[in-house]
Amino acid sequence: MKVIILGAGITGVSSAWFLREAGFDVTVIDRQPEAALETSFANGGQISVSQSEPWANPDAPLKVLKWLWRDDSPLLFRPRLDPRQWAWGLQFLRECLPSRNERNIIQMVNLGLYSRETLRDLRASTGIEYDQLSRGILQIFFDQQTYDAAAESSALMRQYNCHRDAITAERAVELEPALAGLGSRLVGAIYAEEDESGDARLFTQRLSQLAADKGVEFRFNTCIRALESSGGEVSGVRVCDSDGQQETLRADYYLVCLGSYSPLLTAPLGVYLPVYPTKGYSATVSLEDYEGAPTVSITDDAMKMVYTRLGDRIRIAGTAELNGYNTELNEVRCEALTKRYFSLFPNSADPNSVQYWTGLRPSTPSNVPIIGRSSVRNLYLNTGHGTLGWTEGPGSGRAIAEIMSGKRPELDFGFVGPQV
Repeated sequence: MKVIILGAGITGVSSAWFLREAGFDVTVIDRQPEAALETSFANGGQISVSQSEPWANPDAPLKVLKWLWRDDSPLLFRPRLDPRQWAWGLQFLRECLPSRNERNIIQMVNLGLYSRETLRDLRASTGIEYDQLSRGILQIFFDQQTYDAAAESSALMRQYNCHRDAITAERAVELEPALAGLGSRLVGAIYAEEDESGDARLFTQRLSQLAADKGVEFRFNTCIRALESSGGEVSGVRVCDSDGQQETLRADYYLVCLGSYSPLLTAPLGVYLPVYPTKGYSATVSLEDYEGAPTVSITDDAMKMVYTRLGDRIRIAGTAELNGYNTELNEVRCEALTKRYFSLFPNSADPNSVQYWTGLRPSTPSNVPIIGRSSVRNLYLNTGHGTLGWTEGPGSGRAIAEIMSGKRPELDFGFVGPQV
């Protein structure tokens, strides 16, 4: 059976790998010259099952109001004349209800654990290297009340088999000596020993090379124009190559892994996806000839930023901006990343080497991704992973391959469409 995958990010390439392993004839289409050049290019680098908590929670509405219009706020909402943005926002408020929040956490944790296991199996079977570290993730706190609330939440997460421990500031410094310079400002931390870190772009590009060696065809520099339909199913995908030549490619199945652009492609077929772009920023700074940068990946709770070592670089990432499909760099939000990092870890990296980047995270109101078969018989979906695409991507690819093979993935998750 032939399948065409639309999108060559972490979810698309992971899906291609597992579908090929299952015996499918696989073609991947992407407008970029190689894999992982959009949302998967320069994210925070964390495989963070321990942070599988949705933005939509009972405390979120008040926080959003407090941050409204602040250019350097962790979450920035730019109202637009876009019905999809407002519809998404209303659904987000519904997901803040306590009953919805608990359900969403369970879904995200289950998928995250499954995906982390999948990533480890891939690493063992292929020997793939991507600047990975298995030193856990430290979530640091500068406010006692916030830390106490996080410690209580950690006890709840352990009920869902997600192990993270509240530890003292002293213990945090033992685990990561770079925190010693914070002194009494650091009140405590949450440590998730089983979490990992690594470069999502390196992983995705190297997995695409391995997949190509196994027979997956990658058609890069190819723009996807539209899905064509006939008789209640997809009959082809209309594409345009770098020379402007258009053609229609055909397969038995079609899998949409286009991140924030997924709903734009599926809506003409009557498949409406509650996915909206959430713009994130990152800065990558060289560590060459510098000392004192952390080696354990750190989440700075106060600013909703992460600091992750990737080989001889440090990746600083964070913030969320609901501003449509705008991908322009906001100078204030860029500089907020490096300013915060160097205030915590001064003289630990080369400030003149900074490279800023922004990408569109495909976010659902619940933060639970959309995986499974759509209402169109031969159209499948693997999208909407938000900030956890790197955490959930390998497992999502494995799960959708099993679904398309007529199997039921071995995890408790609300897959969309008919269940096998």
